[in-house]
Amino acid sequence: MTAALALAVLACALVPAAMYAANVWAYRPPGKWDDATGDAASLGPVSVLIPARDEERSIGDAVRSALAERRVPLEVVVLDDQSSDRTAAIVAELAAEDSRVRLASSQPLPDGWCGKQFACWQLAKLAAHDRLLFLDADVRLETDAIPRTLARFESVRRRRGVGLLSGVPRQVVVTLPERLLIPLIHYVLLSWLPISRMRRSASPAYAAGCGQFLLVARDAYERAGGHAAIRGSMHDGLMLPHQFRKSGVMTDLVDATPLARCRMYETAAEVWPGLSKNAVEGLAHPSRIGFFATVFTLGQILPFMALPALPWLPPAVAAACVVAVVAALAVRLDMARRYRQPWTVALWHPVAVGVLLTLQVVALAKHLAGRKPTWKGRGVADAEPTPSTKSPASEPLRV
Repeated sequence: MTAALALAVLACALVPAAMYAANVWAYRPPGKWDDATGDAASLGPVSVLIPARDEERSIGDAVRSALAERRVPLEVVVLDDQSSDRTAAIVAELAAEDSRVRLASSQPLPDGWCGKQFACWQLAKLAAHDRLLFLDADVRLETDAIPRTLARFESVRRRRGVGLLSGVPRQVVVTLPERLLIPLIHYVLLSWLPISRMRRSASPAYAAGCGQFLLVARDAYERAGGHAAIRGSMHDGLMLPHQFRKSGVMTDLVDATPLARCRMYETAAEVWPGLSKNAVEGLAHPSRIGFFATVFTLGQILPFMALPALPWLPPAVAAACVVAVVAALAVRLDMARRYRQPWTVALWHPVAVGVLLTLQVVALAKHLAGRKPTWKGRGVADAEPTPSTKSPASEPLRV
């Protein structure tokens, strides 16, 4: 390894480490809720909106975790997106027990729409309130999540005009692919996005969010065009904040670790296709893949590979590699502590980054070959035409 390469390695390791160190003070959870001093009722009401397609294993717990909130006036609206399992029956049973639950049936998926975006767009139309909390069906809210989130949202809305607040829930990981790849969500977000600058600028370049947990104001949502504006996307966590900012509405991030938990994929076999489906809208985008492949390889993989050769490297080069390794591991271990990730897997950081890069390259290659991603049996390419000459906006929803 040459001195010039060692300097590049050091820079590619220290820059994201420094960014992370700055971001951990900006990416904070909302303040804790105190029933004795807080007036939760004044924060509401809120519509909790959950799209569900074949979610019989998850939907009951998701709905019940939202219904556990009794301080804030709320409704829970679940859209059954043409499920082939007991999803609708489970929600119907919950609706019979609690009047705050509503079950709706989705219209057929129109051409050009991703299923989740169409489901969320229908849910927004069904919502009775002006605060819309979009949750994935595999998210479980903690007991004080809703008042804490609403209090933060109202604060940043008054001070900075924020119309969308999002955050990454605590990621529950079990299988090896989950443990390797899912914690990198925090790594990519906090090591490369300057959060303080994001809060000072409405530029779409700083758009970020997590589709598992999105709170929006209805007026801002409608101004941005809502999910209809990103109808063909499979990455609402990135593209919806981008659309808000494009329309002049600020977005913000909050550490949702103490607010909710989520297991994205229930089997190891789901992890690769699940992360691949929206990769090209993220790191694997043709305009980004070259940059991230280079800096990740130089800063997060190469210095680890050089460790066995340290005795034979020039002292300055060896020192650069050691510093790079320490910086990378320090970031990952601190993330494991803060965001309740498995600390042992942090030690496999270079392997995880290598697998992530491979996934991105494969996803891009499939995209360039014209192979569109699918999820749960369908994708944008498989969208069914609406059985009517009317637009979906004019069709009644079945509740």
